Amino acid sequence: MSDRRDDLLRQAYAYALEHGLADLSLRPLAAAIGSSPRVLLFLFGSKDGLVRELLARARADQLVLLERARGGGLSEVAATVWSWLAAPEHRALLTLWLEGYSRSLVAPDGPWAEFARTTVEDWLKVLADAQPVHDTAEAEAQRTLVLAVLRGALLDLLATGDVDRTTAAVRSIMTGYGQT
Repeated sequence: MSDRRDDLLRQAYAYALEHGLADLSLRPLAAAIGSSPRVLLFLFGSKDGLVRELLARARADQLVLLERARGGGLSEVAATVWSWLAAPEHRALLTLWLEGYSRSLVAPDGPWAEFARTTVEDWLKVLADAQPVHDTAEAEAQRTLVLAVLRGALLDLLATGDVDRTTAAVRSIMTGYGQT
């Protein structure tokens, strides 16, 4: 990847974090990052190609979190993940993630294709790695529940900004299911 392409992708990612992807238009994006639509099309092949690259970058950022969350049992990993999800400095990335996740469900053939499914698989793998026994139906159900609680609380947090309430809910449900 060329330095110019890397730099434009970095800037486009920052732009997407601020403005989202739903109404992404190459002309305003190019103007904001000091490029032109033609250059972006040349470097990324199409608008969809650029969106795929931006989603891959968002997924890579998530994978960094998941790598840091490894170690410890399911409750420790869930707590580490929730702390990261609840941190205000991650709102833009999580909003972008939610947009990509949602769009992959309603436009499965577009640049969003497989984003939701691969995200679920990534997160379930990290949770499985935190379980001493992870190849049983009960273990699979347990980590699916943990993921559902984290994702549901995240949606509520993004909608309301209420960190205290959502954090209390995550702790409560994890305690109720023997996870903390």
